[in-house]
Amino acid sequence: MNKAEAQERILKLRELINDYRYHYHVLDESTMSEAAADSLKHELSELEREFPELITPDSPTQRVAGKALSKFEKVAHAERMISLADVFSEDEVREWVISNEKLAGRITEFFTDIKMDGLACALHYENGLLVRAVTRGDGLIGEDVTMNVRTIENVPLSIAETDHVEVRGEIVIFKKDFEELNARQKKIGEKPFANPRNLAAGSIRQLDPKIAASRKLRFMAYDLVTPNLPKHSEAYQKLRKLGFSTSGEDKVFTKIEDVFTEIKHLASHRQTLPFNTDGMVIKINDRKVYQKLGIVGKTPRGAVAFKFPAEEVTTTVKDIVISIGRTGAATPVAILKPVQLAGSRVRHASLHNADEIKRLDVRVGDTVIIYKAGDIIPQVKEVLKTLRPEGTEEFDYVIALRKQYPELEFERADGEVVYRVKGENSDLILKRALEYYASKSALDIDGLGEKNVVALVDSGLVRSIADLYRLTEHKVASLERFAELSAHNLVTAIQNSKTPALNKFITALGIRHVGVQTATTLARGFGSIEKLELASEEELLKLPDIGKVVAESILAYFADEDNLKMLAELKELGVRPEMVASGNLPLTGKNYVITGTLSGMGREEAEDKLRALGATITSGVTKKTTALIVGEKPGKSKVEKADQLNVATIGEEELLGLLK
Repeated sequence: MNKAEAQERILKLRELINDYRYHYHVLDESTMSEAAADSLKHELSELEREFPELITPDSPTQRVAGKALSKFEKVAHAERMISLADVFSEDEVREWVISNEKLAGRITEFFTDIKMDGLACALHYENGLLVRAVTRGDGLIGEDVTMNVRTIENVPLSIAETDHVEVRGEIVIFKKDFEELNARQKKIGEKPFANPRNLAAGSIRQLDPKIAASRKLRFMAYDLVTPNLPKHSEAYQKLRKLGFSTSGEDKVFTKIEDVFTEIKHLASHRQTLPFNTDGMVIKINDRKVYQKLGIVGKTPRGAVAFKFPAEEVTTTVKDIVISIGRTGAATPVAILKPVQLAGSRVRHASLHNADEIKRLDVRVGDTVIIYKAGDIIPQVKEVLKTLRPEGTEEFDYVIALRKQYPELEFERADGEVVYRVKGENSDLILKRALEYYASKSALDIDGLGEKNVVALVDSGLVRSIADLYRLTEHKVASLERFAELSAHNLVTAIQNSKTPALNKFITALGIRHVGVQTATTLARGFGSIEKLELASEEELLKLPDIGKVVAESILAYFADEDNLKMLAELKELGVRPEMVASGNLPLTGKNYVITGTLSGMGREEAEDKLRALGATITSGVTKKTTALIVGEKPGKSKVEKADQLNVATIGEEELLGLLK
């Protein structure tokens, strides 16, 4: 940004901030959230720091002058560790109460507690001694992290109870401790940690207990599974008597209106709490009724988590891209100037559909308020049109679809808000995605060809790529196409694909415009799927052979909520792509083309081995080609092209020499 652009932006920011201050302090009205206003003030401060000559006395910034494990063992939970359904309004809570009273009669007591933001963990005691600590995992099976949990100062290593006791709670890092840790990181020249929740979870999953011991972790109990006391409130009293820390915010109410008062109270002073929180838990206090109501899916009927209003922040829209999900739906996503929101770095925001873009009138270059409301992808709340640059154009959804997907046709059914790929249905798209995921160029899952994919999808056993890893031999053998042996072979092949090479995994995702070679480039450039997921457009464009179209396609893929959910599920199910080591490889910068049949190995195998050594494989001979690898019955045109361009040709014997 040059000085003239900065001056124009500063003037607009000052005007908007002063207008907010006037409404807030004089008229007792709020034109935007305090968080959004703070974000604008921060941007103004940064611009004035960069251009100090533009600071004036009336600027809002001048108002005030002056011993390690080798791995974690898997452990099955005796009683499933469940998660809670989220609600966002008083009306949703009332509906929850009415629904439960229809099943269980009048509810006489509600138990409430703050919802802590940490890592869920279960502690087991035998004969009064801590014998095991297990993470939530997928709710059914977790990991044994006892050695790390023993380092937590407020976890009792012994309790005054001889029978088996199971205590569940959240492992957290208090805000002041987190700030001290980050201050230490900066002092030693290390990168600061992102947020307390991620740090707590990452610390517990370190194989060396000394690392966990250095992180000031705390265990905050929220449930006593055994012994099973009559009420949740009694369980909390027992927990405290046994020496466990609780939030101190638990209460019992007989009227739901009093619960709403408590919600408002906690929401108003949550910033003063020592730990991070995003809501309040509401349970039916009578545990007999609670347990009788049972579980729906992964959540209990007898409890909900009320989410506090989301934090907000302002940023600018750099681009708008459209992602095609597995159902064929075209979903628009705003690519944002990266900004911190609720403890995480945000780069994308969902725009939902064409009608939402029109309603917001969001354009490339706009300054927007974004927030989180229980979704993986942040949402755009409002466009600050007074900060809109001159020359912005209204976003034309249909033209954008044609430009980004010229080979596809889209339709919008009557009464629907979503554009979908014409003539494609969700099952067909899913089948194609599964076939590609299992293909030789991707994960090469033996037995997962077209016919078996059709059988799995049509039977309802597989509704997503993640469902592949939930298949059991018994379920597969029940299908008409399978016997016990073929079911065993297929499930084994799928389970064996859990640790693929990173480039193969990226290929398997089927990201538009990302083929085998581009996937290899991305794997080398980022080293892990997590880093690729957080990549910015600038970082992508720095890599060789990745232009704006490919970069936008990658950004759109990792901005799609369905894709992020699928990746999270795959990770939860144990799919761990192998990390790629950084640094130059022997054939980095070399370009090869293969023609003809290779007798010692297949062409795909040869290409994979060359790529693993850093080489780039292309389909056609150009001046950039290092050598043409010639097998039996080569393509005449490629050999002639190599002769014309003086490109070296090598045989299979020389190829084997390259691969040593």
